Amino acid sequence: MKKIMLPIMSAVLGMSALLSSQASAATTFKDVQANHWAKSAIESAVSKGYFKGYGNGLFKPNASVTRAEFASLISRVAKEMPLSEAGATDSFKDLEGHWSKAEVDRAVSLGFIQTKDYPNGFKPNTPITREEMAKWMSSGLMASSEEYKKAFVETKETLLPVKEAFKPGIAQAKLPYLAIAMGTNLMNGFPDGSFGMEKTTTRAESSAILLRLEGVLKKDATSFDDLNELRMVGIKKTNLELVSSLTTGKTSIADISGKRKTFRNGSGSMLFHRLIGVNVSEPKKKKSIYTSLFMTDYGQDKYKNLMLLPIFQEITILPKKQGFDVGDYKNGATDMNGSGMTILNNGLDKKYGYLTIPNIEPAQFFAKHKNGVKVWLVNYVDPKNFKGQYNMDDGSYAIIKNID
Repeated sequence: MKKIMLPIMSAVLGMSALLSSQASAATTFKDVQANHWAKSAIESAVSKGYFKGYGNGLFKPNASVTRAEFASLISRVAKEMPLSEAGATDSFKDLEGHWSKAEVDRAVSLGFIQTKDYPNGFKPNTPITREEMAKWMSSGLMASSEEYKKAFVETKETLLPVKEAFKPGIAQAKLPYLAIAMGTNLMNGFPDGSFGMEKTTTRAESSAILLRLEGVLKKDATSFDDLNELRMVGIKKTNLELVSSLTTGKTSIADISGKRKTFRNGSGSMLFHRLIGVNVSEPKKKKSIYTSLFMTDYGQDKYKNLMLLPIFQEITILPKKQGFDVGDYKNGATDMNGSGMTILNNGLDKKYGYLTIPNIEPAQFFAKHKNGVKVWLVNYVDPKNFKGQYNMDDGSYAIIKNID
């Protein structure tokens, strides 16, 4: 099939402070200081013609980016992606006469933008949110690669290491887009632990993101270790085989996920969800994307020195006994390594918003959640010698042992 390219309205775009192919790598801006965190990214993005500064020598690094601007930017970054003859030419009615129309149409044709997401018009001057940016870039990657489509499917039930994953929770329809963006390092969380889905993005931030997108478009989805980990957690409900020398062998954590285990002492039961390992002691294994979610710097150093692997378990505890307490769980779950589980108390639960069993008055905690509560616990194990088995009421089970 013959490939064609839609015309680029470079003259008009130049008026909008974007996309100048004549920009020099040596370009400097009065409002971008030598120590600005994005200085090199800004200069590189300008030199490649993605951005242009303003006529008075300013770049305005803290100015927000609109939908029209970001569509034009990603269209230029994806300049080597071919368009078919069926390329969009009239994506949105409210773009008639707008400077960005050709570039938005091209971004739609390349699969970055879905017209169904904007039934009331594109509204080109609206500042773009980080959630939109993640969806656009992930959609473009999926349009260009079957492997990214597979990654999308495999991350529908993954866990993202951001506070929105716990409070208020991320809708499954949105989760894979964010997973691809984070797994490829196109976008990352903020120091407060959030992804900032509703936040807008500055021109400086967009410069760095665009350069990452340029590189990601040239790589296969399987080349990104973090995305591989998110895919494994989505499918297998654990990352142990990537971050440690432990394996589930022919069994699978996915086989017991969502299953019930009645405690041996009759005090209640639990639903098992997933196991997340954080590698602090095996240099030949991947360092987990979940490290900052569960481990402080102090904890990483401590368990590295002890040569232990922290394994974090997500379960729902369903109390039955009046006055249910921690001891009832530990004594009741002895055949599931429950006795080795430790309460998390490093403060990261408060930062990210996931629940742990409190050290003080845990019985009152369970009394408030008598219908069940989902919590995280941790077990510190020696990966060279650990062996555990998880047996559920329906007969399903999973075994964890050293791969050697």
